[in-house]
Amino acid sequence: MNAGKLCNRNVITTHRDTTIRDAARLMREHHVGCLIVTEEKAGATEPVGILTDRDIVMEVIAENIGVNEVTVGDIMCYALLKICESDSILETAQRMRARGVRRVPVINDKCELIGILALDDILGLLSEELSMLARLTAREAEQEQKKRA
Repeated sequence: MNAGKLCNRNVITTHRDTTIRDAARLMREHHVGCLIVTEEKAGATEPVGILTDRDIVMEVIAENIGVNEVTVGDIMCYALLKICESDSILETAQRMRARGVRRVPVINDKCELIGILALDDILGLLSEELSMLARLTAREAEQEQKKRA
């Protein structure tokens, strides 16, 4: 499976000039822990950064900065790891681990945002596959018992 098949295509986005208060409201409204910051470049919506709920806590709330005084562009992560939709899940997980990130935007060959992939998505896939393997071994034991009876 590749990143394009596993990713969530319903990505909540924002812009650099959005206030932190509005960004937090957007996260709450959509029940998400991050926003992908986008810009229009050559007619395409390209991801340029990411803002997480942790960024808001660590950079604004913990520092006692007013949420109306700071914009997304002030605290977002600009060193954005982007994953191509054709990247394998294993390759994606390795790159996420190397960078220490839990969420990555997924782009197509034109650098357009097409989705977001989270560690939870990968864990869900692995959980399903491990469960299938566990059922396989149980089924094998059943078949062996029937064969010997």
